[in-house]
Amino acid sequence: MVPNVTMDRQLFLRIHPDDNVLVALQDLAPGTEITFEGKHFSVLSGVKAKHKFTLEPLEAGGEVRMYGVLVGKTHIALPQGETITTQNVHHAADPFTLGERKLDWRQPNVSAFQDRTFLGYHRTNGTVGTANYWLVIPLVFCENRNVLVMKQALEEKLGYRKQSRDYEPEVDQLIRLHQAGATVEDILNADIAADREQGVGKRLFENVDGVKFLNHEMGCGGTRIDSDALCGLLAGYITHPNVAGATVLSLGCQHAQASILREEINKRDPNFDRPLYIFEQQLMGTETNLIQRALSHTFAGLMKANEQRRTPAPMSKLCIGLECGGSDGFSGISANPALGYVSDMLVTMGGSVILSEFPELCGVEQELSDRCIDAPTALRFMELMKTYNARAEADGSGFYANPSPGNIRDGLITDAIKSAGAAKKGGTSPVTAVVDYPGVANKPGLNLLCTPGNDVESTTAEVAAGANVVLFTTGLGTPTGNPIAPVIKLATNTKLFARMPDIIDINCGTIIEGTETIEQTAHRILEFVIDVASGITQPKAVQLGQDDFIPWRRGVSL
Repeated sequence: MVPNVTMDRQLFLRIHPDDNVLVALQDLAPGTEITFEGKHFSVLSGVKAKHKFTLEPLEAGGEVRMYGVLVGKTHIALPQGETITTQNVHHAADPFTLGERKLDWRQPNVSAFQDRTFLGYHRTNGTVGTANYWLVIPLVFCENRNVLVMKQALEEKLGYRKQSRDYEPEVDQLIRLHQAGATVEDILNADIAADREQGVGKRLFENVDGVKFLNHEMGCGGTRIDSDALCGLLAGYITHPNVAGATVLSLGCQHAQASILREEINKRDPNFDRPLYIFEQQLMGTETNLIQRALSHTFAGLMKANEQRRTPAPMSKLCIGLECGGSDGFSGISANPALGYVSDMLVTMGGSVILSEFPELCGVEQELSDRCIDAPTALRFMELMKTYNARAEADGSGFYANPSPGNIRDGLITDAIKSAGAAKKGGTSPVTAVVDYPGVANKPGLNLLCTPGNDVESTTAEVAAGANVVLFTTGLGTPTGNPIAPVIKLATNTKLFARMPDIIDINCGTIIEGTETIEQTAHRILEFVIDVASGITQPKAVQLGQDDFIPWRRGVSL
């Protein structure tokens, strides 16, 4: 939730009583009259929607505060009503120290969901999957081609190829135009939209949602820290509740050894009992021998996986990953706080949520560390934040460099402004665990997972940590997903929802427009999550086959 919000539904919003800037809800022309809490002034330079302007005069070096925290300091003196930009404000954030525990929080009313269930796949280790996939994974990039060979052999024959991936009909039309003598101008102006059958062919294994083929560029040639982390990440996917079993291709001589992978699997699930087939090419000889044996074992594993059925599971078995990408100036006041309310609801019902992207927690360290359940947990969070930022600064790119050009164009001009809004996804509940990459972060309650702000790297890590559903907010539009966990996209504004309906599932712009409260939006989101977790509804990322998977190299990535 966003407490203490003061909003003029037509013009502007103040997020917190301590803020000295207002957020424009629509484009404000120079001279627009503002009346607020006894203050009467005019907008000076004009303010685009989502951008901020000063509520009071600020001296050079003066503090800019949003969400009740320091988000920047001025380069020059700014008069009342002036737009804040990268030219007149730079990133700044309050220092943080170990403080007193602040664990009191107001639990939301969850009576509408308390006795609800979703239909999931129950694993013997007590986790519940929202899907049932088979994995084919390379331990090293040298095996990527063999993984693709298996994909070409299996995907269409088993009924898992997405028609939406196939743009061959459009290419056929272009070829026909060329053969008919079309000019370059004709080609550029041609309408090549093609009719195609929707959906996929009939699946051979009805209870298996798909075979997912994961490629990456790691496993050897880098640091041992990275190859060990890769084994941990892959172990997180193999033991994930959405995975029925896995086929692993190894070359044999690489840093990421099969023995290390098995150790990482054992750490996560000592009684792991799902089918796991590991093939080492240097021992098996020919590619033909490797592929034929991998195919036969994968097919046998799919037969076993197909024996499983969805059965009811309580809401406490949901573990939701919280992500944002392509953020805009409305992210922190619509979709992100709506996710925060969903997070608090799920925590109240005994579920788990994962908040990651540590560069996007810069500026709210004090609040989050104070919410940690005990001092050691708080110190762990503070240590990870300081170490990560110091490593980034040593390479000349601290957290201050996190906002992208798109973020800045849409009003997120400092990392602290972006971070303060991004942190709203985590709600208000106590932090029950702080986990470093690529660990497991599925403890009931709010988990903090150290990852980069890079959307795909962070989502990849959250799923390895145990998220069986991911909620992803975006203000600019981000076409991404995950191979094994459904990724639900939420638009922060109605214009985006209308412009990109093929990749966005839910509109949170209703909050900005005043037609829906944060609580009402959160209830709508959670209803959608239940349908997705039960296999009733497929989010757009699943429909489009957006299977993005990027392991994090422990070098600097913001």
